[in-house]
Parts: sequence; structure tokens; C-alpha cells
Amino acid sequence: MARAPVCGWKLERAARRQGALRIAGLDEVGRGPMFGPVVAAAVILPKGCPLDGLNDSKKLTEKARNQFDGEIRANAIAWAIAAVDVETIDRINIRNASLLAMRRAVEQLALSPDYLLIDGLDTIDWPCPQQAVVQGDATSLSIAAASVLAKVHRDRMLVELDREYPGYGLAHHKGYCSLEHLDALARLGPTPLHRKSYRPVVQMMLNFSSHAALETALETIAIDTLEMEKPGAA
Repeated sequence: MARAPVCGWKLERAARRQGALRIAGLDEVGRGPMFGPVVAAAVILPKGCPLDGLNDSKKLTEKARNQFDGEIRANAIAWAIAAVDVETIDRINIRNASLLAMRRAVEQLALSPDYLLIDGLDTIDWPCPQQAVVQGDATSLSIAAASVLAKVHRDRMLVELDREYPGYGLAHHKGYCSLEHLDALARLGPTPLHRKSYRPVVQMMLNFSSHAALETALETIAIDTLEMEKPGAA
């Protein structure tokens, strides 16, 4: 049975032994949802930064995430958050969009990193040593910090978008494919911020398109019938 990873400084210490001084943790949030942007964060923490209890954002309560969000921003040497919009996700796919969001976050750091710790399987297009770490957000405190900033930022964004697109329950499910979201999608149809490359949205667009085409055809038939019933019609 595989042991669960322990979130700590092991990967950061290994990078420092290689000469790294500015180690940035990177993570993204929003690969799975069928609505809204994908968001990434990059965080450079000072050596031994006291963040007791910090872990993968998915393992923390909302209250704990919000508390750590403030602590990370206050204590980090540098941090940045970047998003990639729905149009780009649909054009280049979610994997490439996630990597693009992480690269943009690194670009926005006030201090250029000399080593990257990245959650997942992929590295990014950036000229410094990098390490991709599966379950990195539960292994590296730097990556965990990035996961918290990205998660809190995207969640707050979805709460705002819930006001712009009421009826979909965005503030609750944050754009993921929940039953509530799928039901709303069936009733209301896709919004401009639904990912048109995602199967549930594609299927619903086809359904609505077919329904609209049927309504148009029925309206045309009705108009033609009325014309034919007019006195003097051939």
C-alpha cells in the first residue's frame, strides 16, 4: 500500500542543495470544470516560512484556505496569479491552457525564479531547472501555497460570475459538472463562458441547436399555411 505524501520542505531542500535560491511552486485550478477560466499561481516562499497546517487546497476547508491565502500573500517573497480564458481553452485544449496559465504566473512574479516545482506531470516553457511532481500540492509547501492562491482566487471569481449568470449555481459548484450544473445547463442552455470543447456543453449546444431549428421550421410552416389560407391564394 502506497504511503500518503507528506507536505513539507523536502523538495525545496533538494533544490537548494543544487544551488537554487529562488524556488517557485506552481499549481493550477480549474482543469475539470465546464465553465470559466483555468487559473494558476506561482509562489516563492522564504526558507522555512512558518505555514503550519498548509496542504493541498482540496484537503483544506474554505475557512482554512482563506486564512492561508492571506498568510501566503503576506509572507511570500513573491507571488502571482494568472488566468486563461474559455476561448483559449477551447482553442488549444485544457492541458495546454493550464501550462500557459502557469507560465503567465511565473512571468508576472516580481522576482525571477531559478527553480520551479510544478504540480502534475508537465514542465513549462521557462529557462530554468524544473521538476514536475505528481501530487506535488500534497508534497511541497511551495506548490501547496500556489494551490491555495489559485483555488481561492478562482472560487471568488466564480462567486462574482454567479451574479452575472444566475440560475446555474456557479457559487456552489464552481463550474464543475455537478448534477445541479448539468440540470441548469439543460434548462437554460450554455453561456458564453461555458467551455464549448467539453462534452456536456457540446451535447447541450447540439440539443438547443436542434430545438431552435425545429422551432424555426415549425414557424415557417405556420406562416406558409396562413399565406395559403388567405383569400385568393393559389
